[in-house]
Amino acid sequence: MSRALPKYNKRRVAIIGGAVAVALTGAVVVNTALAGESKSGATNAQTLAAGPGTIACPDVASKLPAIPASAKAEVDRNLTLLQTQIQEANTRLQNTVGQGGPNFVQNAILGPLKDKRISTVNRIATAIGRTAAKPTGLDALAPCALNGGGAAAPATGNNNGNAGNNGMNGNAGNNGNAGSNANNGKNGNAGNNGNNNAGNAGNAGAVGTITCPDVASQLPAVPASAQAEVDRNLTLLQTQIQEANTRLKNTVGQGGPNFVQNAILGPLQGKRESTIDRIAISIGRKGTKPQGLNALAACTLNK
Repeated sequence: MSRALPKYNKRRVAIIGGAVAVALTGAVVVNTALAGESKSGATNAQTLAAGPGTIACPDVASKLPAIPASAKAEVDRNLTLLQTQIQEANTRLQNTVGQGGPNFVQNAILGPLKDKRISTVNRIATAIGRTAAKPTGLDALAPCALNGGGAAAPATGNNNGNAGNNGMNGNAGNNGNAGSNANNGKNGNAGNNGNNNAGNAGNAGAVGTITCPDVASQLPAVPASAQAEVDRNLTLLQTQIQEANTRLKNTVGQGGPNFVQNAILGPLQGKRESTIDRIAISIGRKGTKPQGLNALAACTLNK
């Protein structure tokens, strides 16, 4: 009996030792998996946290000729407006990270900003031209560009997976674009399915139409000298509505629940405000400038 005990003890030690080894191995495997997941998550977090960049535009003030004293106040006001437009565009850029498709920034931010700047620059040129030589070629300063930021960053497989998750949350944005650009099969489709589930409530199913308040019926008597310019801008208002409705149809299924407001209705309102301002200024040169017309700028989506 005294010799059997050591053998029993040896077997017991061997069994216990084996169990400990298995437990340690399992712990190593779990820790390795968690470490890998943490690293992947960190990579994705770094990509998603990348800034959207900033919008930069050519300087207009430095390209102007001598400004007549009678035009100084109007020119300064419009130069300030140019800066405000850039600030608003950068704010929209920050607030819409994760929305839209690969052309979202161009279509929803840079394009409308260019239109606003063309109108503002033209007002500057017109103001100078009333009492001096009207500067030409200023329209070339209207286009702006997106500098830096994560929007142009290349996509990775992990990011495509996140694109699907973000789509489920209603954020189609740059991550959704990553899925499209990389075209990695199921991952890209995951982003698209996410967009559908996210309820492209603003732009799915029945497209609807955009309607805007009528401006012509709210105008006072138009001086003969302003009639041509007023008519031209009234026609432009109709063109803007048609373009917005075309964009509405062409972007069905894109973006999140605020896509229509951010990418179509918001920019359309900005364009209409600039156009209506030009109408009021034209009338005001030879008559009483109408007030409150900007209340007619906002449009709505009717389904």
